[in-house]
Amino acid sequence: MSFAKRLAEKIVALDESCLDDALLLEIKRGLLDVVGVSLAGALENCTRLATLSVGLTDGPAQLIGQNGKATTLDAATINGTAAHALDFDDINILMGGHPSAPAFAAVSALADELNASGVETILAFLAAYETTVRMGPGLHPHHYNKGWHPTATFGTFGAVAAGAKLFKLDVQQTAVALGIACSLASGLKSNFGTMVKPFHVGQSARNGLFAAILAKNGFDASPEAFEHKQGFFEVFNGAGTYQEDKIIDLWGAPFSIIDPGLAIKIHPCCGSTHTAIDAMLKLRADHGLSADKVEKIESSTYLHRLMHTNRPDPKSELDGKFSVQYCMSRALMHGVVKMEHFENGAVHDADVREVLAKVISTPHEKDNIFHATVAVTTTDGQRFEQSIEMANGRCDNPVPQRQLKKKFESTSLRALPAAQVAQAYESIMTLEKVTSIHDLTDLLALKGRSTEQVAE
Repeated sequence: MSFAKRLAEKIVALDESCLDDALLLEIKRGLLDVVGVSLAGALENCTRLATLSVGLTDGPAQLIGQNGKATTLDAATINGTAAHALDFDDINILMGGHPSAPAFAAVSALADELNASGVETILAFLAAYETTVRMGPGLHPHHYNKGWHPTATFGTFGAVAAGAKLFKLDVQQTAVALGIACSLASGLKSNFGTMVKPFHVGQSARNGLFAAILAKNGFDASPEAFEHKQGFFEVFNGAGTYQEDKIIDLWGAPFSIIDPGLAIKIHPCCGSTHTAIDAMLKLRADHGLSADKVEKIESSTYLHRLMHTNRPDPKSELDGKFSVQYCMSRALMHGVVKMEHFENGAVHDADVREVLAKVISTPHEKDNIFHATVAVTTTDGQRFEQSIEMANGRCDNPVPQRQLKKKFESTSLRALPAAQVAQAYESIMTLEKVTSIHDLTDLLALKGRSTEQVAE
């Protein structure tokens, strides 16, 4: 049996019998986080430009944080871009990327068109999340190290899964959609630190849904689009660098949103900077450090993470999100890294540039790819060192619900009035009881803001 058909069987077989209380709660926590960052991301310039560039026509799908609607595919593109615009969306360590953003962008757009129920929306999100994440163990580390952005490449197949569940495709149709998606998946790490990275999410959500639509309408694809010698596995990874059975065998056993679980971001920047930030915050708190009393900062992070975060001279706010030097500097200066530190030219502030000049970042190749060590030498000659193995908010140190609610409120309030934010929170946390997804998506629209006003 082909890989596409084996994966399709997993996706199609998924039903609500799996939704125990623990799984349901984690799905809703994932949705809560990605909805909040999508609302804040709707105000970002990349989202504004994506919105203006698609040439909107009226459609059935709500644009998150805006007052307009669009076609399903355009809404998936724009909402996906918004979901990842701040790089504040969750991570799953198995895939080395962000599963909820492309999953939510695809699910919300198509569910809105079809007026899906809350349970149908939840199952589509779970199928998309699980499909996206489970590609990781079968394809990493080679896929990531070659330069592919797994949020985009894997997320395309997740979006197919979302479409398959909401369209109620059969196994053969779903397998065809997955085969089509093999020719649509893309996303390069060379574009990290630019608007293209969040656009990867919109592109993957759109392309996965489009593949599902094509299959639904009778399009065909090679049944061996994955395993063919010129198929996805060989072209994107290379011979001998993938284990496709891992993807199938681990799918839903257990669900990856439970184990290893959601990794919700505490800091609004690239996840590869987070252990270094946490180390700096602990040094600051433990030793009463202040930027003016620091002579030198040394950091050591994993080689393949430093490759895209070694940016000692960030040129833009997006560039700053991928600068471990900048993020550590802000942590030292303020005791927190805020969204405001990546807005309005903050990366060019004279005071942070003075601290940036003190930072020396080097790579390590330890077994723990999340490990970071930060050492600070003070002006009076003292040296303090701190190592962190896993960032706060990751699976072994999850974000409590009260802290997640606070994050949801702080991000959502950038786009919506407080009363609407409170209603949206309750709607998400009781989503399994909702008969029409419009009850939620209507709450995610800001009445009175035009497309042209977004991000102004």
